[in-house]
Amino acid sequence: MSGPLWQGPGQHTDTLPLLLPRRNGSHAADPLDDLAERFEEVIAGAVHPDEIAAVLESDGMTDDHIRLTYGRPDSFAIAEELYDRVPRSFPEPPREAAGVWHAGLLGCLLRGLVFALPGLAYVLGAPLLRGASLAPLLAGALTGWVWNQALSHRAYSWLGLGDRGAAARSLMLGAPAGALLGAAVATASPGQWQAAAFAAAQALYLSAATVLLVLGRERALLCALLPMTAGAVWAMRSDLPVALRTALLMCSLAAAVALAAVALARTPRTPVPGGSGPRAWAALLRPRRPRPEARRGDGVPWWRPPFARTGARPAVPVAGNTGPGADVLVMPGAGAALPAPVRRPVERPARPVGPRLGASVPYGLFGLGTGVLVLYTALGDVLAEGPGAVVAAPSAVALTLSMGPAEWLLHRFRGRAVAGLRASTTAHAFRRRAAAVLAECLAAFLAVLFVLALVVTLLWPDAPALSGARLSTLLLIGTVLWTGLLMQSFGAVVAAAAVCCAAAAAQTVALLAGLGSPQVVGLAVAGGTATLLAGLVCVLLGRATAHRV
Repeated sequence: MSGPLWQGPGQHTDTLPLLLPRRNGSHAADPLDDLAERFEEVIAGAVHPDEIAAVLESDGMTDDHIRLTYGRPDSFAIAEELYDRVPRSFPEPPREAAGVWHAGLLGCLLRGLVFALPGLAYVLGAPLLRGASLAPLLAGALTGWVWNQALSHRAYSWLGLGDRGAAARSLMLGAPAGALLGAAVATASPGQWQAAAFAAAQALYLSAATVLLVLGRERALLCALLPMTAGAVWAMRSDLPVALRTALLMCSLAAAVALAAVALARTPRTPVPGGSGPRAWAALLRPRRPRPEARRGDGVPWWRPPFARTGARPAVPVAGNTGPGADVLVMPGAGAALPAPVRRPVERPARPVGPRLGASVPYGLFGLGTGVLVLYTALGDVLAEGPGAVVAAPSAVALTLSMGPAEWLLHRFRGRAVAGLRASTTAHAFRRRAAAVLAECLAAFLAVLFVLALVVTLLWPDAPALSGARLSTLLLIGTVLWTGLLMQSFGAVVAAAAVCCAAAAAQTVALLAGLGSPQVVGLAVAGGTATLLAGLVCVLLGRATAHRV
């Protein structure tokens, strides 16, 4: 279709047409000027003449057309001339590239608040847990963190593919399963029915909160937490009856579950192949198998032989028959030969392509590693010295509250990094800009964490003193969390999960073996983990290809 129209069949000539002079006596202008003006933006932004040649060929220009119209032998020759004629002027990329990572500060702060408020349930339910063991509570909490972290990734993956209905289905299947799993783990300890009941309610809340947060219902979750928050603040000032405490806790739990159910019910659904019941949704998790109703091209079910309708039994084909009759089935007693049925490929409904289940596992492991490190930061003394030790609850609350500013700073880093990539002209200049932005965002996060730790320690009744070792450990754990989340946002979640899980395992082994005091072990593990993750971040984010939008 793009061949030369000026040359008919059987006509071959290499002679260029004569450029006739104009009536005023001057020769016609070089048509290459018009071509340069037409493709000026493409030529100015090209880094090599071959790039221009590719554009010209994709525009339908053949060598014959170029010889006829422009007097050059081929596209490469004209591309080199255009490259030399038009000065380099690399256009700026669209400003929307950096704006992709824009996030509202108030929304991130709201998420950090709803992350931290559930911790007040332990303050309100303290009389219910008096004398209870920590094992069911910690086991249930860790199980919920791991499961819901992986579930959130899978739901967000569906949202990233634009299938909000599939995200809702994954939450509808995964959230109840996570609640049942957390409750089962919590009730595994015999004789701890109070702690087991509290842990089961905690698992149910974590599942409901996951649904609301993934679907963007932070304000609804905040409203559900208001009764429990008001009761916890009231309980810090005066003693409340156990029945009232229980009622306030159950009120917040019921509100969260009801709001999660309403959010799932209002989510637009996409049709599921094979129906809309639970079996059809569960079928998406299983590999495809041939269905009994799938039929061959001859109309016979796949599980029945081709001769099933006649009731006759086939005989062995005639020996030596290698001609066209080799494709017949001789039916004994019938005296007739029927053509063998042709097996055509069975057409089955296409299965929707979605995220792999295994892709969410590293995110769950990352939640496990970071969850263990945060628990050691708050309960390291209790786990090592017994129930009489001091609980560093303000440290855990400060870490949880800081996740809101941490999310905003992650978005800010990605936006600033894209802007630095646009403004840099060399790889060294970009690495320098990326390192400066990284140091700025990390310093801002640690400053926010430091202020939150001071404020929460001052407001928390009977809080332990924020010593130098405790504060250093807190800031190092904050560095681990922020750098791990940064690597996770760039897709390097496997490395982040491996480092955090290894750090959690090392601290567990050190405490069980009695290799040192909890403060020294925690400080050493946090320092080593923060240093390793910071080095991995510098190596990863120093490459320009890691910041592709």
